Amino acid sequence: MNRIARAALLTGVLTLSSNAAFAHATLERKEASPNASYRGVVQITHGCDGQPTNRVSVTIPEGVVGAKPMPKPGWTVSSEKGPYARAYPYFHGDIREGVKSITWTGGSLPDDQIDEFTFIARVSDAFAPGSTVYFPIEQDCASGRYRWTEIPAAGQDAHALKSPAPGVRIVAAAAKTADAGATTIKAGDLSIETPWMRATPGGAKVAGGYVRVTNTGTQADRLTGASIPLAGRGSIHSMSMEGGVMKMAPVEGGLTIKPGETVELKPGGLHLMFEDLTGSPKAGEVVQGTLTFERAGSVPVSFSVAPIGATKPGATKPAAAAAQGHHDH
Repeated sequence: MNRIARAALLTGVLTLSSNAAFAHATLERKEASPNASYRGVVQITHGCDGQPTNRVSVTIPEGVVGAKPMPKPGWTVSSEKGPYARAYPYFHGDIREGVKSITWTGGSLPDDQIDEFTFIARVSDAFAPGSTVYFPIEQDCASGRYRWTEIPAAGQDAHALKSPAPGVRIVAAAAKTADAGATTIKAGDLSIETPWMRATPGGAKVAGGYVRVTNTGTQADRLTGASIPLAGRGSIHSMSMEGGVMKMAPVEGGLTIKPGETVELKPGGLHLMFEDLTGSPKAGEVVQGTLTFERAGSVPVSFSVAPIGATKPGATKPAAAAAQGHHDH
């Protein structure tokens, strides 16, 4: 093959790959919470090599229940129903069957335009925070088609797939408790209560974080790490008195929370240590972060920032106590 022919072939391959990449069907909302409604918005951004799209179909995965499509002017919508693998809690009792796929047909979406196809469903308790649920999507055109249906195996990078199904990451939902300012986050069998941290003076490189975790399940879990955008690293530390001297050390291997046990990280005891700060958390702010558990996975949390030296959220300590700095985390 001569140089000109090779160049032409390469150009054709690149054009085809580019068209395929732009034609990826996506979901607008990429996060959902267990036992909560999810509004799925399928976005079709390109046709098939210049041809208009005339059919879009989305598969509703097991564990996502009560799906209902939104009508779309100029398109005919149909649903395929069937039994679920098991019963799932629903608004007024268990639900055992429902919509398994939704298809829009009969319209014509030009190659150079984009559009959205919407459905409403409920994510059940089958998915724990940290997991990902995949919605396979089929796209047919006047000539040609795409099948965005590949689901990564355990440990496989979805970006390595040629035609990946859009994924939705499952995150814990925060709920207000009876105590003003308190929050409880459910992550699998864990209840995570009132994450908070102390404000730090300008130039400080270390901040302390606190939280209360209850294990309502039958298996132990382990808190292995924590992170916030302001810190280079986060870890779990213990604090103890030995011979009248305050000593602090990292908790190697993580902090175990046994079934039925509540573990509280608080000033003067077990606590989170955020190091290599690039900024100063200020009282009244909310700092987004993550707690990482062995079983529950990565759980997004919001740390409310209390004043320097506070012993609990919204409370302050005598200035002398606050002056102890790092040793009073």
